[in-house]
Amino acid sequence: MIDEIAEESGFSGVVRIDQAGEVFAKAYGLANRTYGIPNTVDTRFGIASGSKGFTALAVLSLVREGALALDTTARSLLGDDLPLIADDVTVEHLLTHTSGIGDYLDEESDLDVTDYVVGAVHELTTTEAFLPLLGGHPTKFPAGSRFGYCNGGFVVLALLAERASGVGYHELVRERVLRPAGMARTDFLRADELPADAAVGYLPLDGIDRSNIFHLPVLATGDGGIHTTAADMAVFWRALYAGDIVGSVADVLRPRIDVPAESKRYGLGFWLDEHTDAAMLIGGDAGVSFKSRHDPQTDTTWTVLSNTSPGAWPIARQLASI
Repeated sequence: MIDEIAEESGFSGVVRIDQAGEVFAKAYGLANRTYGIPNTVDTRFGIASGSKGFTALAVLSLVREGALALDTTARSLLGDDLPLIADDVTVEHLLTHTSGIGDYLDEESDLDVTDYVVGAVHELTTTEAFLPLLGGHPTKFPAGSRFGYCNGGFVVLALLAERASGVGYHELVRERVLRPAGMARTDFLRADELPADAAVGYLPLDGIDRSNIFHLPVLATGDGGIHTTAADMAVFWRALYAGDIVGSVADVLRPRIDVPAESKRYGLGFWLDEHTDAAMLIGGDAGVSFKSRHDPQTDTTWTVLSNTSPGAWPIARQLASI
């Protein structure tokens, strides 16, 4: 089935399914089209917003230690920065996309990621460097009143985590999420110096597939873009549910708000199935598409990673329907 969909859609990426101790893993397409380098099951892919879950877990580890609280206001750590963020916006609002703050990358608008270019991407190497992008966006709705997917909110979370802990965001995620989970091949990779085992992202521009290097920040921050492998995602879900990252996942994955437009619910940094206990991480951007889902009832995990904008979705839709 997967082979057939991959052939029909021109899929470039990796699919992995873990179920009842059995593993299916297969790679398709090219990691680098210029040099004809094929994807392998060990290729590292950017996962765009899929890494919002990692940001959430780093923040929640600080909550568990008392350095932050879910009711900590953003303003208490922002000081005079980002004055348009309302005084009552809390860490929990940001984690659940209910903050109402204006977004530098607003997915509620008619956004085409192929057309969107983020300013001077080569300068976006730290969380603080995003401040000029985050500022100047008026509040969209009162905090807590509804769901409104917000990329900027997770950059703000990364900023709050840095200021509360005194540790840079990238190292926070490495120390508090990646290492405890045993994700040895997941990391923040610079787009302008990708290693040989990382896939280049591609998107169609003027009828030609080109690299996404001018479309994404050169180094990912809180709202997404870490690179990982299909095997590391399987490791991640096992570690999360085993309590190796932030202890019990009950509060992390408790539904906080319904999102009927997506036929899903949302917890703290994680998408949740509308009717079951399954949890998901999902990411899509220029030259990137990703979905990973774990169902604790059937102990089934599947992950689809692609280095094209639409690549993951046909296979992910089929897997979700099984």
